[in-house]
Amino acid sequence: MIKTAILMMAHGSRVAPANEAARQVAAMVQEITGFEIVEVAFRELHDPNIQTGIDTCVARGANRILLMPYFLFMGAHVQHDLPEEIEEARTRHPGLIMEMGGHLGAHRKLAEIEAERIGEALARLGWN
Repeated sequence: MIKTAILMMAHGSRVAPANEAARQVAAMVQEITGFEIVEVAFRELHDPNIQTGIDTCVARGANRILLMPYFLFMGAHVQHDLPEEIEEARTRHPGLIMEMGGHLGAHRKLAEIEAERIGEALARLGWN
């Protein structure tokens, strides 16, 4: 039986609340999608790193992982570093199917969130 995991790959930060926000989003993604295995891993500055995140998915029974870049822009991490991480993991898990999804990019829902944050700021400042 094929078991698919989702691994959200975030940048990582020395600021703990930034990393916690990624975990909160992953929990929401799990609730929305219904996937049993939704993990978060960080490219740098925080654990678990991406290799550990892949290993955790495998340990939880995944034989297929969709690796999702939780990045706004198509930068060096998305273009080069994340694919290199996947290649590195293939040496440890030769039978594991791993594919990468798209980064967040320019999306209307992100604009809606920004508009909501603008409204909150205007209200807080009394600029309405």
